[in-house]
Amino acid sequence: MINFNYETEFTLDNEKVISSWISSVIKSENKKEGEISYIFCDDEYLLQINQEHLQHDFYTDIISFDYTVGNELSGDIFVSVERVQENATDFNVSFDEELKRVLVHGVLHYCGYKDKSEEDELLMRNKEDEKIAMFHVEQ
Repeated sequence: MINFNYETEFTLDNEKVISSWISSVIKSENKKEGEISYIFCDDEYLLQINQEHLQHDFYTDIISFDYTVGNELSGDIFVSVERVQENATDFNVSFDEELKRVLVHGVLHYCGYKDKSEEDELLMRNKEDEKIAMFHVEQ
């Protein structure tokens, strides 16, 4: 089950469509959908999580806590809406496109994809693009 939670004024206007898309992404990776919660927040909220849980003192767009067991994906994905907006501007893409990239990025981590090395990051970007393209497919 995909859940959406809000710790900021932002809300998705299409939760069912996004949820259906994320479910399709999970199936496309031959994984099972467990309990995945997206928590939308602001920069300060996510910075505090970054400091307390990861001992990192910087802003980020996403932090995911992976509770996957075997092939069943579960976890909490925290998304800074402010950071997504800034990244969209920096990368010259729409807010919606950048948001989709971040939403799928967390799930791809649960599928086992990494982004620490250049090679891993390239594979992650390719997977993000592949999964974003699925969003346009009739569900």
